[in-house]
Amino acid sequence: MAISFREYPWYLQALIFFALALVIFGAGEYLPMSPVAAIRNTLDANHTEDSDLNRQVAELQVYERRNAEFKVEMAALEKQLETLKTIVPEEKEVDEFIRLLQEAASASGVQIRSLSAQAVVPKEYHYELPFSISVDGPFFSIEDFFARLSRLSRIINVGDLTFSGLSDPSKARYPVRPGTTVQGTCLVTTFFSKPMDASTAPAGKNQPVRK
Repeated sequence: MAISFREYPWYLQALIFFALALVIFGAGEYLPMSPVAAIRNTLDANHTEDSDLNRQVAELQVYERRNAEFKVEMAALEKQLETLKTIVPEEKEVDEFIRLLQEAASASGVQIRSLSAQAVVPKEYHYELPFSISVDGPFFSIEDFFARLSRLSRIINVGDLTFSGLSDPSKARYPVRPGTTVQGTCLVTTFFSKPMDASTAPAGKNQPVRK
């Protein structure tokens, strides 16, 4: 004679309900086609995608910081390049160089009598642009003239100095200023970086001196 489920003791009924609930829960949790499993798979995929996005964002933040650092470095390098262009310009800028010489001479009370361009000397990374000049003036004024050349923004080297005293100004080749005691010649050399072209001044050509 079959026994009805209702006739089971209450604790046995509760145990059966509990076991049935476990079966239903396990079926929903682990069966591949169950809605719970589909939601769990979607949730796991979202977690994985979120982790990947967080990792990519962290990498991009590193690049963003490096980009800011690169911009600062580029600005510093551009400023340094502009300074270097002032010290060693790309072009020969002969007129500007002569102007600098004349201004230094005038400020020192020295007279530049002649200026003659010499042959351009190519070096590995730059070109030398030498000029032979003759000057006269008081001894200390000549010293001040060379000191002023050393303080100019553009690099200027002075060499091959040949000077002598001027005891009798009336015997000088040119009318000289009062107090002139020294006359002579020297080689002043400046520099530029751009490759030479056909416009390079020929050696020995006299350049006009502004007075």
